[in-house]
Amino acid sequence: MEIALIAPPWPLFNRPSIQLAALAAFIRKNAPSHTIRAFHPYLFVAEAVGFGDYHAISQSGWASEAVCAGILFPEMSDRCDRLFRTSLRKRGGVPPLGPDPRSVREKVALVLNAFIESVPWRSYGLVGISVSINQLTAALYLARRIKKLSPETPLAIGGPGCAGMTGPSLLSRFPEIDYVIHGEGELPLIGLIQRLAGEGLSHPSGVSARGGDGTPFSFSQVLDMDSLPCPDFDDFFQDLTRLPPEKGFRPVLPVEMSRGCWWGRCAFCNLNLQWSGYRMKSVERMTREIDTLSRRYGTIDFAFMDNALPRREAPQLFSALLGHGRDYRFFAELRAVYTREEWAEMARGGLREVQVGIEALSTSLLKRLGKGTRAMDNVAAMRHAEEHGIRLSGNLILHFPGSTEDEVRETLDVLRFVRPFRPLKAVSFWLGTGSAVEKDPARFKVTKLTAHPSYADLFPMELASSIAPFILSYRGDRRQQQTLWKEVEKELARWQRDQKQTGAAGKLLTYRDGKEFMEIRQVLPDGRILTHRLTGLSREIYLACQDITPWEKVTRLAKGRRQHELEAFISGLVKKRLMFREGNEVLSLAIRLKD
Repeated sequence: MEIALIAPPWPLFNRPSIQLAALAAFIRKNAPSHTIRAFHPYLFVAEAVGFGDYHAISQSGWASEAVCAGILFPEMSDRCDRLFRTSLRKRGGVPPLGPDPRSVREKVALVLNAFIESVPWRSYGLVGISVSINQLTAALYLARRIKKLSPETPLAIGGPGCAGMTGPSLLSRFPEIDYVIHGEGELPLIGLIQRLAGEGLSHPSGVSARGGDGTPFSFSQVLDMDSLPCPDFDDFFQDLTRLPPEKGFRPVLPVEMSRGCWWGRCAFCNLNLQWSGYRMKSVERMTREIDTLSRRYGTIDFAFMDNALPRREAPQLFSALLGHGRDYRFFAELRAVYTREEWAEMARGGLREVQVGIEALSTSLLKRLGKGTRAMDNVAAMRHAEEHGIRLSGNLILHFPGSTEDEVRETLDVLRFVRPFRPLKAVSFWLGTGSAVEKDPARFKVTKLTAHPSYADLFPMELASSIAPFILSYRGDRRQQQTLWKEVEKELARWQRDQKQTGAAGKLLTYRDGKEFMEIRQVLPDGRILTHRLTGLSREIYLACQDITPWEKVTRLAKGRRQHELEAFISGLVKKRLMFREGNEVLSLAIRLKD
């Protein structure tokens, strides 16, 4: 039997689909009598729209969905256009007059229709469409057109965009969908293929079928991640050759070391609905996989798709990768829990870009968010990443229900200490289905949960009211929160603007060591430059506190200096924002000037 797998728009265009690569490799290994072809039409959508505009659109979930919703439901096109413009304007960085939604929609429709008409769908025994972030309406459009051309071809959808009750609700409202795969796809998809090929008698676990018996869906997962084959990106590279030579590029290969989240307690998060529990590959296996992929595809650029790399194993992995002798460049998502030396170890192994779950700079707010970290941990992560040449991206969640004036004041205070580092991005809290806030709204002072109003801009009314939403709206203290966080929003905007103008990230608070003394250079937000000189014991203490340091250790370092003198010294450095202090711990903020 022939199987087709499709990744619709709007993933990042320069990365193959890890979902399709993992499924293709698993089927080719475990069901070799069947043939599989993975299609990546988003690659050609990006070429048609323009890589710059495509990237801007792909960064906005509502704008992405609005494009194909207008193709799927032409009567909704005006509402989709308004949603498209509003969503991109809110994200910033896009000219007010472009990209034009109608032009984008026309280009996307031409590409998708050409793709659909170029494939002999009747020759396939199963078509599977991956539905991840920003891919729902594109997937539904592809499903509708493919079914019209080949009504007898079974069609399945699956992925994070079908998590929870969203998948079953789509199955009940869209007749072109025959099956929904729940959770990760390897075992359910193999079971479905075998069933359709007459090789399996029972209904596969993890799959809901049209006209089923209503049995609650279940997950069917691979227990040993090391048993998974290496992802197969051959079809993506084949598609890549179809681009004009002047538009070719070397892709960043996605890889995954773990599934689920080893922390899994963040109150706002709903990214793990498709997993049951947490599993990971061994360091040895992950190291071999990256080596294999680098050799096979001639690339040294990778992106980890993990929600967060495993705590202990991440530094070990990058230490092992150093032995490959390649100039790797990795992106990964991390929690703010690593020491300065662990950051250095990961940098040596090729970590160059990170998304860190900062979320807040108030310790009490972090506690209610369920982060398990403190403001001090986040400040240290920003400092250490900057010191080791790792580009850190982090979000600051604004308007979280129940946030207090004290938490906003603390946030503003801490922002003044992290100004020398890369700016954080303001993200207004959004309520995800399956998150702790949705499960226990009263605890977070949230009431009256409803589907997010933007669904009514994407789908006709009868559909919008019957599709289980992935994003919710709510009532609570929203207006109060909008007012409360205004000054933080302004401060974040100033931070972004100032560093964009100067381009001086990583060089705003630096030191040079003279062995007996050290000089600290501090560039203030108003452009003034201050120089601070520390000698003798003062220098020793400052250098010894480049990681989070408890007060007891600082006292020992002081070598008998009187407590009030030590307090005055540290307080002076904190006042000048050369050091950060929280409770009984301190952290030196200046990083060594390398250039």
